[in-house]
Formats: sequence, structure tokens, C-alpha cells
Amino acid sequence: MDDFLAARAQMAMSLGFHIIFSCVGMVMPFLMAFAHWKYLNTKNEVYKGLTKAWSKGVAILFATGAVSGTMLSFELGLLWPEFMKHAGPIFGMPFSLEGTAFFIEAIAIGFFLYGWDRFNKWFHWFCGFLVGLSGLASGILVVAANAWMNSPAGFDYVDGQYLNIDPIKAMFNEAWFPQALHMTVAAFCATGFAVAGVHAYLIMRKKNVEFHTKAFRIAAGFALIGAFGAPLSGDIAAKSVAERQPIKLAAMEAHFETEKGASFVIGGMPDEEKEEIKYALKIPKVLSFLVSNDFDSEVKGLKDFPKDEWPPIAVVHYAFQIMIFFGVVMIIIGMIYLYAVFFKKEWLTRNWLLKTFLYATPFGYIALEAGWTVTEVGRQPWIIYGIMRTADAVTPMPGIQYSFYFFTAIFVSLSLIIIFLLNRQIKMVPKLYDPTDAQFNPKNKKS
Repeated sequence: MDDFLAARAQMAMSLGFHIIFSCVGMVMPFLMAFAHWKYLNTKNEVYKGLTKAWSKGVAILFATGAVSGTMLSFELGLLWPEFMKHAGPIFGMPFSLEGTAFFIEAIAIGFFLYGWDRFNKWFHWFCGFLVGLSGLASGILVVAANAWMNSPAGFDYVDGQYLNIDPIKAMFNEAWFPQALHMTVAAFCATGFAVAGVHAYLIMRKKNVEFHTKAFRIAAGFALIGAFGAPLSGDIAAKSVAERQPIKLAAMEAHFETEKGASFVIGGMPDEEKEEIKYALKIPKVLSFLVSNDFDSEVKGLKDFPKDEWPPIAVVHYAFQIMIFFGVVMIIIGMIYLYAVFFKKEWLTRNWLLKTFLYATPFGYIALEAGWTVTEVGRQPWIIYGIMRTADAVTPMPGIQYSFYFFTAIFVSLSLIIIFLLNRQIKMVPKLYDPTDAQFNPKNKKS
């Protein structure tokens, strides 16, 4: 493994892990706040226990996200010093604001965890809700920095110099809203399905059924918001990509020839040497319509761009197909669940429906990782699109592969620790969180 490949692999691995931690941290506080709101309005102690159980999970994942996010900050300087030298002064503002949001989140989660029976009940609830708002803000601000890499703005690039820097324009670049919206919706979808899947499994075990049923229904509701919102946010993001990065769109679809009335491709195997895609199902004119709301509009093909600016076509195309596939599957599951809620309530307790959500537990995060791959790999060979190539930004320091091995070991260890801690939390439900269980100890009510 050469140093350039090792640096890219380390960044990909770190982002792959962190995106899961951060998305759970963005969404779980809202599930927690909703359960708390239900408790305040119904006085049902099960909702109080559920709120406390989820709040401990939020605390665990907040700590993990803080560690992984800090590591990523160091990696940017360690692996890509040339990039940070020029880009840091331009898009540093969203990172600074993200730090502010992080501190607000830390304070709010402390207030919430230790504020039971100490604060006004609605102020206490607001602290929990604020954890979600600040976590969401952190995610959006980081995505704004990434969006700047896809749509550089807020400076003039003259003779290799970055002049007339405007941090506000850099932060609110053309890509930030489409990316932030799609990322937020995807986070709600992925986390909602993951949490619903875990509680569906626990319902099927016939233990603490009422507790886990309430948790399942809240999580499923959030999952549906994300699943049904994804096509809309995805359409906005795709139109933005078509305008700003047509070569990325062409790679997503493995679209080699410029044509009017371009077909939308489902499946297929791209052949870069022959510049064609094999075994694909093509839906005539749909890609043109999705790009511009015109069935006969022209869509540029890869052949219109220099080959040395092509991203890895197969990786981008397959990742895009994976994202679309799992997104559609989750929409179908969401439609079945909605039908059950309104017309077939007896389905809600059937094992086949619970198993469907159980099997769908990882679907949202698979789609999320695939979408992030499209975003990042589709930008290559640029680290700042159209301005700085990734190969020109990497550190000259040798031995990066050892850093890759070290950071990989840390992230794997973090993941194992999370699994252990969350599993322990689940096992403590009968004793600490479910007041309907015979094992519940009233002395632990304030825990």
C-alpha cells in the first residue's frame, strides 16, 4: 500500500465509521425528546423509562461521536496538509460554529441526564430537545464544509493564489443546502430503521413487550419520515449535482454518450475500456426528466470530459445503485407499515412485520454509506472540485500505512465498546427502565 492509497483508505475508513456515530447522534435525541413529551402528556411511566433508557444510549453515542470527530479533525491536518493550508482559512467558519454547537450539545445533555426532578419539567424537556437541535446543527455545519469541496465558493483563484476570501459565501455555497437536506433525511431514515429493528427483535423475544412496542412505534414513525422524504431530498440533490458536477452525474448513471432524452439506468456493469454499460435496464428519457423536468433535455456523457478527470466509474455507479435499491426497499416497508396502522392494525403484532423491520435494521446505514461513497468518490480526482487534485494535497510524510492500521484498530475498538455498552443497556431494561416488569426496582427510578 503506497502512502497516497493509505491516506485515502484511512480517510474513507474514518468517515465510514464516524458517519454512523454522528447520524445516530443527530437523530436519537429527537426520539428521546418525543418519548419524554409523551410521558409529560400521558403520565405513563413506561414512556419515562423509555426516555431514560434512550438518554443513556444518546450519552454513549455522543461520547463516541466526539472521539471519532476529534480524530477526523487531526486526520485532515495529518493526511492533507496542503489542502488545509489553503482551504482552512476559507471554510474554517462552519468548523468553528460546529465546535460551538458541540459545546451546547454537551451542556444540554448534561442538564438532561442529571435534571430529573431538579428542573421545571418543560425546561428539562427542552434540554433534551436542544441536544437534538445542536446535534443536527453540528451535522449540517460539517456537511456545509464538505459541500464546499464539491462546490468551491467564497474566494477568487488567481495564479494559484486564494484571494478575496468570503467565509459566509464559502459556507453557504451552492451545494450546502441539497447535501445538508439529503444527509439529514437519510440520517432520520437510517437511525429510525435501526432503532425500530432492534426493538422489533426484542418484541419477538416476548420480554418487556409494552416497553419495546412503544419504542418500536416511535422509531418506526421517524423512519417513515426519512424514507418518504428521501426521494424528494434526493431529487433536489441530483438536480444540484447535474448542474454543478455533470461528470459525477454521468458516473452515477455510467452514462458515456451525450444525448437528448437520456435513459435512467437500473443495474448494469460499466466497462470503462469499451466505454459502455452492459446488462442494464434502461428507462427511456427518465434521466433527462429527473435532471431538468424535461424529457428531451440533453445530458452530458463521460466522453465529453477528459479521461484524467473521470472518477472511478464502477465504484460510483454501484454505490449509487445500492443507495437507490435500499432506499426503495425502505419506502416499500414504510408503505406496508402505514397500511397496517390505518387499515390492518392486527398486522402490527404479527411476527412477519416485526421480522421485516428486523431484517431492515442495517438498510438505512448501507444506503447512507453508499450515498456518501457517491459524494466523495464521485468528486475524484479532485479534493477541491476543479481546483486542487487529491494527489496534490496529500502529506509527503512516509509511513502513512501504519497510521491507517492504528486508526483502524481504534475505530474497530470503539465499535466493539459501543456494542458492549448498548447491549448492557438493553439487558438493564427490566431492572431500571420498565416499571411494568416484576424485576423493576423503584429505588432506581431516579437513576
